[in-house]
Amino acid sequence: MAKEKLITIKQSNLTNNCPECFNQDLKLSFFQKHRYGKLSHRTTNEVTHQLVCNTCGSTIYPVKWTDDIERSFKYYQKMVVPERTSLQFTALFWIVMLFMIAIVGAGVYVFIKRGELL
Repeated sequence: MAKEKLITIKQSNLTNNCPECFNQDLKLSFFQKHRYGKLSHRTTNEVTHQLVCNTCGSTIYPVKWTDDIERSFKYYQKMVVPERTSLQFTALFWIVMLFMIAIVGAGVYVFIKRGELL
């Protein structure tokens, strides 16, 4: 089963007021999803975000955002540049591929040699 991991792309401190405690200490983070499996590592184009108040520790969901937070979010969202979508194969994948190629080669060799004997 592939493991999914969120890699931080960008973090920014906002000086907007927290809707919960009204302090000006917010942290906006953008994450990109990476999937790690036994045979491959895949970088997806899925970007997520999270807004957390550093003072009270609460996660602020978009429902509670003020207009100021919304404008700041849109500004920082335009600045986020995610990594390109990619697929990288692991060493296990290449070992399995070489093993399969060797089995096919041995099968072809045996088939040819059996044809020469008849």
